[in-house]
Amino acid sequence: MPVTARQLEIFTAVVDSGQVTKAAQRLLITQSAVSLALSEMENQLGGPLFDRSGRRLELNDRGRYLLPLSRELLDKLQDLDRLMNEKEGQFVGSLQLVASSTVGNYVLPYLITAFKSMHPDVHFNMLVCNTKAAEKLIIDRVVDLGFVEGKVNNEQITVTNWFQDELVLIGRAANSGESEEICQVETDLKKYKWVMREAGSGTAQIFKTKLGRHVVDLNVVMELGHTEAIKKAVEAGAGIGCLSKLTVCRAISRGRLRQIPLEGVDMKRQLHIIQHKNKATTRLMNEFLDFCFLLSQCSEGQTCLSSPENFQELVLQFSGQE
Repeated sequence: MPVTARQLEIFTAVVDSGQVTKAAQRLLITQSAVSLALSEMENQLGGPLFDRSGRRLELNDRGRYLLPLSRELLDKLQDLDRLMNEKEGQFVGSLQLVASSTVGNYVLPYLITAFKSMHPDVHFNMLVCNTKAAEKLIIDRVVDLGFVEGKVNNEQITVTNWFQDELVLIGRAANSGESEEICQVETDLKKYKWVMREAGSGTAQIFKTKLGRHVVDLNVVMELGHTEAIKKAVEAGAGIGCLSKLTVCRAISRGRLRQIPLEGVDMKRQLHIIQHKNKATTRLMNEFLDFCFLLSQCSEGQTCLSSPENFQELVLQFSGQE
C-alpha cells in the first residue's frame, strides 16, 4: 500500500513538534492514531524514520531524506486545492508570509491591514526572522511569500525587486547647543563604539557590503538581534548604530535619536520579495503581490513606505474610509 497524504501530514507534524503528544494536539486526533500512522508508514517504507529518545523524536538519515519530499508533496496538494476552489471575484484563504525584521515589524503590518480592509475573509500568518532564516523557510515551502532586505542567491527562489530603503547612522539625542556631527567614511568610523545587528541579518550584511574595507577593526561593543534593542542601547549612550530609516524615522522626528550624516558612501538598498520557483501562484497571492507593487510604484505609496508613521492616511484611502 502506498504512503498516503494523511500519513505525510502526520509525519511532518511530528517533525515540527518533536513529540507525538504535541502533534496529536495540533492535528486534533489521538496520540494512538499518530503513533499508528507513523508505525504503518515506517513499515511501508522499510525502516524507521526517527531515533527515539524518551518522548522526544529526532529524525534519522532516512527521515531527513523524506522530510523535504514530504513538504513538497503536501505543498503541491495544497496548491491544487487552492487553485481549484477559488471563485472569480472572491478572495478567501490564508497566506503564509515571512519577513526579515525591518519589513516585518515596520512595513507589512500596515500593508496587511489595508489589504484585509478590502478582503476581510483573507487570513495572514507572518513570521519575522532574519534574511537567511526567511530564505530557508521559502526553500522548505513552509511559507508562500518572503519580504527581505538581504541578498538571496538560491536557484530554487525567484527574487523580485520591491522598493528602496536607506541605512542611516544614529546616535543618542544631542544636547542643546551641540553642533551637528558628520561622519566621514574614510576617517571617522573607527572613532565610534558600535551597536550592531547580529550576523545573518540583512542590515548587517548590507552594512558590511556597503562599507567594505572600512568595517575592518570597528569597535563593536554589542551585537543585538532586534532593531528595538539597538535603538534603546543607542538612546542609552552605548554607542552608535546603523539601521534602516524605516525603523528610526519616528524616533528621530520625536527627538529621541539623532541621525548622523554619513558622507562618502551611498547607503540605499533594495528590498525584495521572494518565492519558491516551483510553487503555484494562486489568485490570492497575485492579488496581494499586485497590491504591494502598486504601493511601491506610486509616489504617495513610496513616501509612506519610506516613513511608515505616515502610512495611516494611505490605509484609509485604500480601504475607502475617506
